[in-house]
Amino acid sequence: MTTNEEYRNLLRLSLIVTCSCILAVVICYFWVDRSVAFFVYNHHINGIEVFRWLTYPPPEVQNWSALVVTVLVVRRAWGPFLPWQKVLLIACISLIVADDFRISLGDVFGRYWPETWTHDNPSLIGTGTYGFHPFQRGDDVGSFPSGHACRIFGFAGVWMIAMPGTRVIALVLAVPMLLSLVAMNYHFVSDVIAGSVLGALIATYAVHLARLKMA
Repeated sequence: MTTNEEYRNLLRLSLIVTCSCILAVVICYFWVDRSVAFFVYNHHINGIEVFRWLTYPPPEVQNWSALVVTVLVVRRAWGPFLPWQKVLLIACISLIVADDFRISLGDVFGRYWPETWTHDNPSLIGTGTYGFHPFQRGDDVGSFPSGHACRIFGFAGVWMIAMPGTRVIALVLAVPMLLSLVAMNYHFVSDVIAGSVLGALIATYAVHLARLKMA
């Protein structure tokens, strides 16, 4: 298969996944998101501390990613990367790109949050505000897509594709963190779905562009 054919196939797959994601988001928006958010709030699920702790790793990994990339670039001067080192480099770059992409989409969609967190931001639980308000910028309308979910799959997705032996470990670590975003009412279900798909797509393209071995 030529490179052009490979990327055309990848584009077709990306479009199918994106359309499926849009359908899932629409279903969740009308019939799932509000019910889940009120369930979490009414049953005080977001008071369980372990869920809060599970939301900490994704931004911390992002904070260290640029430094890891720098160290690996310097390391390259002393010889070719070991396989895991190249995967780590691409995973960090994928995470950084994924989060920047997520910020751009957050400004495009302008979705209010499930709960009020800071500066009296409008929210479903706090002020009864629900929905998308496109092209409104600011932290008070950045719920969609989920940045945490995007980071998780932007990073872990590279490992899962390039090193299949890490898939079980990656999923065991990722799934509880994704669930915690909903359990803390930090995000709606559809936010997490969209963020996960966005991160996974960017990870897939990162693996292709870097010519890492595909599973």
